[in-house]
Amino acid sequence: MFERYAMVTLYFGVLVLLGWLAARRIRNMSDFVVGGKKLGFWVAAFSAQATGESAWLLLGVTGMGAMVGFSAYWILVGEVIGVTIAWFVMAPRFKQLTDRNQSLTVIDYLVSRFKPATHTLRVVSAISLCFFVLIYIAAQIDSTGKAFAAFLEWEYLVGAVVGFIFVAAYCVAGGFLAAAWTDMFQGSVMLLCLVMLPVVAWLTMSNSDAIYSGLQAIDPGLVSFWGAGGLTWMNFFLALGMVTIGLGFLGSPQIFARFIAVRGQDQIHRGKWVAVMFTILTDFSAVSIGVLGRYIFTEAGVEPAAALGTGAEEVLPQLVEYTFPPWIVGLYVAAVLAAIMSTVSSLLVMASGSLTHDLYARLINPGMGDARAAALCRKVTMVMAVLALALAVTVSVLSPDRTIFWFVIFGWSGIAATFCPMIILSLFWPRFTERGAIASMLGGFSMTIISKFVLQELDGVGEYFIAVETMTPSFLFALLMGWAVSLLWPSRELEEAYRADLAALSGPPEPTLAQAGPATAKQ
Repeated sequence: MFERYAMVTLYFGVLVLLGWLAARRIRNMSDFVVGGKKLGFWVAAFSAQATGESAWLLLGVTGMGAMVGFSAYWILVGEVIGVTIAWFVMAPRFKQLTDRNQSLTVIDYLVSRFKPATHTLRVVSAISLCFFVLIYIAAQIDSTGKAFAAFLEWEYLVGAVVGFIFVAAYCVAGGFLAAAWTDMFQGSVMLLCLVMLPVVAWLTMSNSDAIYSGLQAIDPGLVSFWGAGGLTWMNFFLALGMVTIGLGFLGSPQIFARFIAVRGQDQIHRGKWVAVMFTILTDFSAVSIGVLGRYIFTEAGVEPAAALGTGAEEVLPQLVEYTFPPWIVGLYVAAVLAAIMSTVSSLLVMASGSLTHDLYARLINPGMGDARAAALCRKVTMVMAVLALALAVTVSVLSPDRTIFWFVIFGWSGIAATFCPMIILSLFWPRFTERGAIASMLGGFSMTIISKFVLQELDGVGEYFIAVETMTPSFLFALLMGWAVSLLWPSRELEEAYRADLAALSGPPEPTLAQAGPATAKQ
């Protein structure tokens, strides 16, 4: 046990150091919210992907791989598609528009895009964002308690509180820069640990060539990409639910904040390859860990939950202990905490920045200086963290049988359905209007809740909504609402203004010093 504590202590020490170094660079609101827009592509890509994955990847996806086998690879398909579209198609235009309008947050971008006459758009987007962010952060804090319980045999509540204290401390001190730097470090730990575990486990097995037949003997559905029974309507909806998890990369504010913060357009072009490779390696490895764990730790007739915990979420800790000596087990404790805290830190900074910059500083106290705004943002960050901790503890009491996978997915789906359809339409459809944006957000927000607590309870069709989860119906409904309302209440002036912005973006680029002639360079 000493080796585990030593590694966790070293890990927390690095986080504190990075938070302290970042705090020394915080001078104003821009520094706290987007790191002064100075991120390089490595930091931006690792930060975006580490933020998007969370404990859901190390504990939830590995557990899903153990539960359903090969069909869990549909998660990989969906996430690779989502990350590719986000970085290759959406990020370049989004970066150009946010730089052109000097936006610090996604909500700043929306205001510059729709030029609203009232504050309704700003209020709706900020409140919607903070609501689901609290749920998402609570899911991560819940995962922290479970991780400490699984690896270090702590009480759940003690683990949740300890993790909360550390992540809140470096976020309050260093803001976005601390979150981004720690994400880079934590993403590297996640990548190393996820890729290393299935490879080493497979190499050390004496009967590795019998994995396929062994899984087939446990349950033939484990080796089918459609699950038990092959391609049925139920299995199709289950696969669709896993694929559409990737939709959350198409505009979620916590990810697109990295595009705002990156140093320039060239860094987007470099970072896209890093982001896609990170996703392929981590997601494939996570599912493979679950599949290997199911083969090693269970047999025919044994329920995976009986051997691997609720939702098979203990498969990674068990496979680590089975494969590695104690001091490397400590590294995996750090990897799980890294996945959790990278997401919590990013969400905390984004939510506090939204409340402080997008609401208070814009609507209540427009004359507030940058230094005072940054100080207020630190206080709001602490309040949000405490609220999320309280929510996590409440859910743990009310729902002891919850799984990390679906707890996280609810928060992820809520943020995605509220913002992603609206961001997509705002970037690529000039006829999209402010009313359409508000309708899209409200539609995605409300349908996430309706889908989870109403549609999934319906007789006959409820099981299909459970299979597909909340992302698909909520995302589609938000798209439909945004499209329909924009057609019903069009704005010719807004359409022409956005077309003019796009025309300006597609014009000839400014010459660099290397390309400019002597006179231009001298000037």
